[in-house]
Formats: sequence, C-alpha cells, structure tokens
Amino acid sequence: MFGRWLRSAPSTPAPGAADLHAAIREHLPQADAETVRVVTAIAGLIGAVAYADRNYTPEEEAQLRSELGRIHGMTDHGIDAVCSLLRLHIVEVATVQVPRYARELRELADLELRLEVLELLVDVAASDGVITQQETNVLRQLATSLGLTQQDYNSAQARHRDKLSALKPR
Repeated sequence: MFGRWLRSAPSTPAPGAADLHAAIREHLPQADAETVRVVTAIAGLIGAVAYADRNYTPEEEAQLRSELGRIHGMTDHGIDAVCSLLRLHIVEVATVQVPRYARELRELADLELRLEVLELLVDVAASDGVITQQETNVLRQLATSLGLTQQDYNSAQARHRDKLSALKPR
C-alpha cells in the first residue's frame, strides 16, 4: 500500500543541517569525524533551546559563542560562521534536526559529556534572565532523548531555579 512512498530515494540532509555540519568541519580541520558530529549536535541543540520560546535573543547567542569558544581549535571566524548559520536556519535546526542531534550525542558521547551538554543547555535557556515554560519543555524532552533522568534535569536546572517562569509571580 505504501510501497511507492517507501521506495523513494533516501532524503538528503536539509540545507541548514548540512551547512552547519560543513561549517564546523571547515573551522575544525584537525578534528576527526566524530568530534565534528558531536560539536554539530551540541550547536544544534543550543539553537533548539535558544529558539524554544520562538525568540532567539542576543544573550542566548552570546552564551552559544561562549560555549563554542571552549572548543579547542574553534576560531572567532568559525564561531561567527556557526552563529550566522544558526540565525539563518534556526527554525529547521530547532524543529526538524533535534532528534538527529540528540541521537548523535546519545551514540557518541559518554554520560559525563551528555550531563555537561544538558547543563550548558540550561545555561543557554537561563541566559536571557528567564527559563520559559517552552524552554523547560524542550529541556525535559532533550534530557530524555539524551538518555538522562528527571533527576539529572532537576540537578542541571537547580542553579537557575530563580529564572523559571513557572515559579515567578504573575
């Protein structure tokens, strides 16, 4: 019944995902393929959290820049390229690509790195002064997708508890 759809050619990566991967590969020329995949996944998930409330703020981009700056070999020019691509393709990265990026990290990263990624994602959500309900929902889903527990999420967001919009008086 569905044969004609299932026999179609394999889809190619969406332009935003391919461009983000290519930019990271270009600006981390000494990195192996797995490192490029991990860095791409982290950048994509940061973009997803930053755009969860449909408002990609300058503070969130500054946090992204800070996190990318921690990667050995990533230059300012590379950081600019990644941020530019995320601004251009944020909707695709924040929606379509998230499962792929989470799967990449679950397959390639150990528990310690996945916990660190969750913590930096919470830092991104908090960087504009408030963690919205939409950001909380995305963060909780990502924690599960990364193979982490509710306790892992609670621990990561504990230091930003004062920024949770659900706890702020209306």
